[in-house]
Amino acid sequence: MDISGVASDMSGLASGAGGLIASAFVVAGYTMRTMIPLRIVGIITNVVFILYAMSHRNYPIVALHLILLPLNIYRLREMLVLVRNVKRSVSGNLSMNWLKPFMTERRCQPGEVLFYKHERATEMYYIVSGRFHLVESGIELPVGSIVGEFGMLSPDNARTQTLECVEKGVVLSVTYQKVEELYVQNPEFGFYFLRLVSARLFQNVGRLEAQVAALSGKPAP
Repeated sequence: MDISGVASDMSGLASGAGGLIASAFVVAGYTMRTMIPLRIVGIITNVVFILYAMSHRNYPIVALHLILLPLNIYRLREMLVLVRNVKRSVSGNLSMNWLKPFMTERRCQPGEVLFYKHERATEMYYIVSGRFHLVESGIELPVGSIVGEFGMLSPDNARTQTLECVEKGVVLSVTYQKVEELYVQNPEFGFYFLRLVSARLFQNVGRLEAQVAALSGKPAP
């Protein structure tokens, strides 16, 4: 018996099996519809390809997947943290601070209008500093407020009030398109986001009822 030949055949079979396994994980990745399972499969695929390519001394493939592996790990962690934070907000103080990593900074000057009543709504804002008020109602929004999130859920996406800067400050903005992307990538995020926005809506309704009751001298319901 040619032992070296048998060993060579076994090595070839192992290599072929490794290639099939790696290819299977690539195909599995294309079947994933949401981001978290996709990233998990991507991480496994990277590891399998690294091992397979190293056994064949295919160093460019090794280098490629050594680059992709930490990227997949980072994106997976980012999505897991996002879901955890939005869950915490739903059961806590209804804060939307978890959106900050996906927002863009904008500096505003006194008299600058961020959006007008009846115009199409495309983004929401987080107030970092300065003074801003809703013109029609005269309500001044404190630092830490989120404004404009309900426009994304309204049938016509129209603004119901005008937002103006009273004293120079900074806001963070995020487009509805970005929020929709996060929803598509992870339906669990979408579910908790809708619960959070609904809770904030009921909270605002409660405040308005209390204000109306105070003006009329009647106890709030």
